[in-house]
Amino acid sequence: MTMQIRDTTTARHETVLVMQGGGALGAYECGVYKTLEKHGIEFDIVAGTSIGAVNAAVIAGSRDKFSAKTLEKFWFLMAERITPSFLDNNVRAIFSSMFASLYGNKNAFEPVWGYPASLFNYYSIFSNYTRIPPHLYDVKPLEDTLAKFVDFERINKQYRSGINTKSGSSNETKRVSPRLIMTCTDIQRSESVTFDSDHMELDAGHVIACTGFPFYGLAWAKINGMYLWDGSLLSNTPLREVIDASPKNDKRVYIVNLFPKIQRELPTNIFDIWHRARDIIHTDKTDHNIHMSKIVSRYLTVMRQMHDLLNNVQMDENMKSTLLQIEKEYHKLATDRGAIIEEITKVERKEDVRYIFEDADFSLATIKKLIKQGEDDAENALLEKSKQQ
Repeated sequence: MTMQIRDTTTARHETVLVMQGGGALGAYECGVYKTLEKHGIEFDIVAGTSIGAVNAAVIAGSRDKFSAKTLEKFWFLMAERITPSFLDNNVRAIFSSMFASLYGNKNAFEPVWGYPASLFNYYSIFSNYTRIPPHLYDVKPLEDTLAKFVDFERINKQYRSGINTKSGSSNETKRVSPRLIMTCTDIQRSESVTFDSDHMELDAGHVIACTGFPFYGLAWAKINGMYLWDGSLLSNTPLREVIDASPKNDKRVYIVNLFPKIQRELPTNIFDIWHRARDIIHTDKTDHNIHMSKIVSRYLTVMRQMHDLLNNVQMDENMKSTLLQIEKEYHKLATDRGAIIEEITKVERKEDVRYIFEDADFSLATIKKLIKQGEDDAENALLEKSKQQ
């Protein structure tokens, strides 16, 4: 009797990029991607939530041969040019975030009290509690901006060509663009909702549905009867959702962490406290997923060794029948849910200025700074990775 085992020597591998939500901090992800593309790293899957979903959509549906070039153009268009570049970093962040709160961002979101905003319009809406709207900003401008940079026909070609076959491999033919996976939150069920270009035809509305962050007053979206908010409410690093969407292929994962995990200094005032709490809520928490992947790999290895041992033992028909049933369960586990995270590379943003609304600072100087920081940090991460190999 021969057991159907998972052949780890011929198992398919997927290279995955996972990007977080973080508003204007998404420009850092642009810088990281520029470096990864420069080093010739190609991705089978690009995934994200919130602004990470927006970046992922621009990468997957790039109208330019070089996705990094398209992504950088997108971020330069998103940048506001009112805030003076000569201001101190902290002052610039305060000024730009206040400007965004009153006037919005013409390429991303606009205030419901009118654009351009006026204090009179603002007061007229908020002077009466019963008239306060369910959201403060409309994201229609972002939908229009996406149309300039994202070729959804290119993304949806994967879905319509039937690449995602019942055999389970999502890469049986050469892809035109990476598989796009985006996550959001079902408001009524408190459940994660995944949009996957291998299983549905995507458009700008699906991207917008991943960006409705309630604490900043961004509107929810309605798709297929579901009311949807930003995926970061459940998980700001959607690695688990990627594994659930593609459970058969082993993974080499790159994660961009926008919110510092380690901060040695304790907060000194209420604003520092809110800032640190926000970082903790949104920072990368995938260590458990990685740990469980390693455990599953060890379990499967032990089960395979046990079978090899039993296969050489004389047994009666009853024992053979029992082992055959166990084999079926093993084969199902090993092939249907046997994906292993082989390798993980994390690029983590560090802070020299701490400001609670830094993710609303769209000033051109800050966007450029974030892109450059992302490029440099990615270079360092790749260098450190090469030293360990």
